[in-house]
Formats: sequence, C-alpha cells, structure tokens
Amino acid sequence: MLTLFNSLSKKKEEFKPLTPNQISMYVCGVTVYDHCHLGHARCMIVFDMMANYFRHLGYQLKWVRNITDVDDKIIKKATENNLGFEEVSTAFTESMQEDSVLLGLHSPDAEPKATDHINDMIDMIKILIEKNFAYVAANGDVCFSVHDFPNYGKLSRQDLSQLLSGVRIDVNDGKRSAADFVLWKQSKPGEPSWPSPWGDGRPGWHIECSAMARSHLGEQIDIHGGGLDLQFPHHENEIAQSEACHGKSFANYWLHVGLLQINNEKMAKSTGNFLRIKDALKRYHPEVIKLFFMSSHYRSPLNLSEESLQQTHKSLQRIYQTFKNNPSLELSSVYDPNWTHRFEQAMNDDFNTAQALAVLFDLNSQINKTPTVILLSTLHYLGGILGLLKCDPNTFLQLSFESTGLTEEQIAQCILDRKQARLDKQFSKADEIRMYLREQGIELEDTAAGTSWRRIV
Repeated sequence: MLTLFNSLSKKKEEFKPLTPNQISMYVCGVTVYDHCHLGHARCMIVFDMMANYFRHLGYQLKWVRNITDVDDKIIKKATENNLGFEEVSTAFTESMQEDSVLLGLHSPDAEPKATDHINDMIDMIKILIEKNFAYVAANGDVCFSVHDFPNYGKLSRQDLSQLLSGVRIDVNDGKRSAADFVLWKQSKPGEPSWPSPWGDGRPGWHIECSAMARSHLGEQIDIHGGGLDLQFPHHENEIAQSEACHGKSFANYWLHVGLLQINNEKMAKSTGNFLRIKDALKRYHPEVIKLFFMSSHYRSPLNLSEESLQQTHKSLQRIYQTFKNNPSLELSSVYDPNWTHRFEQAMNDDFNTAQALAVLFDLNSQINKTPTVILLSTLHYLGGILGLLKCDPNTFLQLSFESTGLTEEQIAQCILDRKQARLDKQFSKADEIRMYLREQGIELEDTAAGTSWRRIV
C-alpha cells in the first residue's frame, strides 16, 4: 500500500487515484529568467524519482510540468539586456532542458508554456467573473476575491484575518482587499501583452498553472507538486481559483519538496549563496548529486556542503566497485522478490528514499559476500528507479571529485613505467610508482587481466 504525506491534510494517506491504475500529476516548473540552480535540481530529481516509481508499480502516469515563460523577472531581464522577452525565455528554457538531460532525468509527458495557453487562462477568468469570484478593479486589472472563497487558506493553514492584520490597501491598485490577487494585468508601455475582454494585458502568475493543469489533465487531478516555497501563496491561490471555477476539488494530494541550504545558509542570489546546476556538474557527477538528495527524505530541509558531497561520492564508489568486481555476472531481467519487497516497503512509505538506499547498501554487502546474477541484477534495477547505477563502473571509479594534478594520459604512463619496472625486477621502483600514484589520489588494482586504476575520493 502506497502512502503519501498530503500537505492538504498534513498527514500520511493511502494513495487512491481518481481512475484505477492511472495517475495525473502536475508539477510547478521554473520561471525561465536565469539558469537553474541546485534548489531547482532537487525538485526536478525528486519528481523524476516519483515518476519512475509510479511506473515501476504499474501505473499509467501522465506527468505535466509547466514553464513560466512570461513574468516580471523575464521582462526585467529582457529590458536590461535590450532583448525581447521571447529571446530570454527561449534561451533559459533551453538551458533548463539541457540541465535536465545532463542530470540524466526523464522528460515530463508534457511541458506546456504559459504563452501557449493564454486563451485557456482567459476562459477561466471569464467563468470566475461570471460566478462572482473575480472582478475588474478600478485600475483595469482582474482580481480574484479571496473573501468570496470560504476555504481560502486550507492548504497553508493561513488565517485570512491574520494575513490582513495591519496591511493597508493600496488605493491605486483598485483591489477590494489586500489579500486579493491578480488574474489579469493591464498592459504597460513596452511590455508584452495579449488581447482580452478586459483590454490588452497578460496573465497573473497563479492563473497560469490552473489553466495548464485543466488543459492537459482535466478539472481534477491526483497529484500536484512543487517546492515548499510555493505552498503559499502560489498553490493556495491555485486551489482557490480552480475550485471556484469548477466547483470541485482541484488536486487530491499535494506534495512539497523541502528547501535546500548551502553551508547552513539559505540559498539566495542576493548573497551569492547558490550554485547553478551547470557549475555543480563541472565538479560533481550527476549521480552523486542524485544520491545526495535521495539520502534525505524529500520533505526534509537539506544542507549541502563539500564534505557531504565527498562522502556521497565515496558511498556510490562502493556500489560501483561491486559491479566492477563481478564482470562475469551478466545482468538479467529477473529480480530477487525479497529484496524488491524490502525496497518497495521503504518507497511505499511516502517515498522514503533514505530507507530504500539502506536496503540497496545492505544488498550490496550481501553481493560482496555471495555474488549472484539475480542479486546484482536486482541492485542495478532498483538503483535505476532512483536514477542511479547507469554509468560504466570503470568510468565512474576513475572520476575525480576534484581534479588531481595528473591527467589520464599521465596515469597510463605511470602504469606502463611500473609494469616495465616489475619486468626488470626493479620492485622498489615499482612500489615507489604505486605510492606516488596513491599520494595523487590514484589507487591501482592488479588482476589477471592487467592493472586498472580508480580515483580515491
């Protein structure tokens, strides 16, 4: 039985999809005004893992992740660089998709852009106005009337009266209440706009996701996910406008990924305490980043540091060493049911990847004692669900966490020099070469097939 922690009820619930054996999942994607950072990577990796596991269980999954390609930040970036907003959004959309490929992630089943769904947003806004949940403000913007939606705050547990306490209404924005949010913004000179019944303008941020979810998945969906920072106000506002529009519940399960810190400090571009995915991948193998994220529960806050990533690299080396030690065992599609069951027990508990990894490391230890094809195949298959163990063992074991002073060509030459020294019975010289390489972070392994090497992390 799969249980999920539902942010809506604040408890674990048995997962029951709207349609047996089918899952509809909508995940908030990025606003494409800059390159993605590791906070984005955590969210991308977590929902890729969930998609893999749903499919492992036999569900037919339709997974949608949107792209916000028109926004204040995009317009600001475009203005600063004397570009059109489409040029900015296209460049950073391609950058995000490139990051996803480099991380070894699957593409969602659909990745809609906000600008392709303007008419869907306008249709929803029309309905909200007709139902008296939205109004045209004095300044021409269309706003959602939070007071007219009785369940506002049910996701984030926000009290509307407390939200409004001490908050002044800006008479210039024409809102009835400070808590009301914009569905359609009147156009400003030089900004992108689209025609609408309320004049030329562009959509507010929140209506985008409601309209795209409705367009691709329907009025009701099984799962809505995103980062914890989106719970309020974004997801709260999505619930309000979607349920007011359709008169039914929007998403049955809300899943939120915990926030990422770097060196025990909040990630923030203003302080420079963030790491872009592209920069991280110059130093860390994508599977090291994945394993690091999987080592903690997806809902937990997580702190990234150099030391933690080094330890993660070492842990992954142990498993890859097992595959390297057993080259004669060819992988098959037959898996051990007992180890698979243990893995599923962990994953069925709200995607407890930390416990699932503990099962994999136990299995790895068992293989080192009694290597068999079925155990090695099981380890490879279950690791793959978490996005791991897809690299060639020899290649991975030769990866450096930090570059040493030696190139692969220099290492190969040292191995040849050592081989010649041994042939010449100059064993002291051969030992000196081995020790020199070890000091440079290179461990040699002599086998009947010859000498191989791996990095020491």
